[in-house]
Amino acid sequence: MININLTGKRALVTGGNSGIGEAVVDALSDAGADVAVNYISHPDAAGAVVERVKAKGSRSVAIQADVSDETQVAGMFEKMDSALGGIDILVNNAGIDGKAGRAWELDTAHWKRVLDINLTGAFLMSHEALRRMVGQRSGVIINMTSVHEMIPWSGYAAYTASKAGLSMMTKTLAQEAAPFGVRVLSVAPGAIKTPINKSVWSDPGGLADLNRKIPMGRMGERAEIAGMVAVLASNVASYATGSSIFIDGGMTDFADFSHGG
Repeated sequence: MININLTGKRALVTGGNSGIGEAVVDALSDAGADVAVNYISHPDAAGAVVERVKAKGSRSVAIQADVSDETQVAGMFEKMDSALGGIDILVNNAGIDGKAGRAWELDTAHWKRVLDINLTGAFLMSHEALRRMVGQRSGVIINMTSVHEMIPWSGYAAYTASKAGLSMMTKTLAQEAAPFGVRVLSVAPGAIKTPINKSVWSDPGGLADLNRKIPMGRMGERAEIAGMVAVLASNVASYATGSSIFIDGGMTDFADFSHGG
């Protein structure tokens, strides 16, 4: 019998106070995990998520930190160690897509900011987590990439580069950490309904255009991503490492070809 049981596991979710990250916190705590909620802004939202976790009987703490700042990341893990006694699960969810624009129209500061958060931030987080996980010879790291680790997206060169880089970093860290009992995976969402993209899914015309790109004909829900994260974090996926799991309604199957190309 399959049982997603994370009781006693200590998780840290970056960007855990909204969107997909918030849903991941809910899913992990539903399975019994204690969860630290990282956030950069909107402390009230982070506090509400923490209280929801505590209401289930799990421990939780909100930790404000910028994942692209090495000093703040180190401080975050010190607070995690103090509040929860260590870490078993890291979900690198924090990320930005940045402003749209062709490469020659954007300044390098924009490129650097997106890479700093999406890629370097995930590395800094993984660096601290792996130091602990390798020592205890157990742990799981799950990186949130995107279908755009595979699909080009004109106007978003920094974002696509960061997600493709994160995918390869996942595979490399998985190779390095596997002998020490640590698994590293990535989850690649497609078009998921979140508050940040409400302008798309609240517009009937925009939604219809987007749905045409998805063989299943609809956007995904946050819980559909979070549920997979909980599975991968559990012993149900104990033999899985180094893989990208696409949860995209078939988006990477190039839906236009189902209409004749």
